[in-house]
Amino acid sequence: MPQSPVSKSDPLREQIIAQFDGMSAQLQQAARYVLEHPEEVALVSMRELARLAAVQPATMTRLAKVLGFQGYNEIRAHYAQTVRQRNDGFAAKVRQRDAQAASPPGSDIAYHMLHGLSAQLAALCEPEQLKRLTAMAERLAAAKKVYVLGLRSSHVVAWHFHYVMSLLGERSVHLDGPAGTGGDALIRAKPGEVVLVVSIKPYALDTLMLAQLAKEKGLAILSITDSEVSPLAGISEHTVYCATESYSFFHTLTPALAVSEVLCTLLAEFDRPSALKSLQDADDHLAHLNTYSNTLPRRE
Repeated sequence: MPQSPVSKSDPLREQIIAQFDGMSAQLQQAARYVLEHPEEVALVSMRELARLAAVQPATMTRLAKVLGFQGYNEIRAHYAQTVRQRNDGFAAKVRQRDAQAASPPGSDIAYHMLHGLSAQLAALCEPEQLKRLTAMAERLAAAKKVYVLGLRSSHVVAWHFHYVMSLLGERSVHLDGPAGTGGDALIRAKPGEVVLVVSIKPYALDTLMLAQLAKEKGLAILSITDSEVSPLAGISEHTVYCATESYSFFHTLTPALAVSEVLCTLLAEFDRPSALKSLQDADDHLAHLNTYSNTLPRRE
């Protein structure tokens, strides 16, 4: 989730999240953009913000009225006041990004992508995010079985978590399989077990369906997702939010993958003796199969 200069306790932010599910699709699109880009709300015109959010300007006006304002300018004034009260350069950052957009294509894309990723990873170190990570790790550690779900682009994060956890023991079950059988493992799922779900916008329908089914069966849902208005946020016992914006044409999964790595490490540290034994067993097994090369081929 993009980092915002607005405090998490901001009453307008909380109001938007509370009313989000009752909004129309167009209003939700506008509201989500406001939630994720409050500094732009403060700095650009309503028409420009509507263009960036891919909605009509009238949608921004309707959003303001749904939130109890007379017009859009009251929303803008709210965020402008918040930005003025801070001194960490968000306005300058937006202007800098606008200036960068005018630079020759490809001239410094790598720098901007990597610089953006470093900022997103640093944001995971904020106290609230660390608290969420620790709480999720503790819930995972307490579960007898952990089902892991992530489809399409999110598959890589889910698979990484399951792969590392499979080296640490037998509690992880990957909800993935041929011929559409990925959800079959939930047939014998029991209350008290958990599902770790990874999904970002656009959210795969099968992911949401399986997550809802698991919740109905009494399993706890833990999610790695991209927004407080993600469909997973409302059904999850614990959630870690990850930024996905990128200078690339495609969203980034680097922060979500970092969360997976941190969770695996925390789980291993919770029971270090068992983790070390499991890893030694895995090393012995892989050595017996001659899985990895111990020497490099000689160059001719």
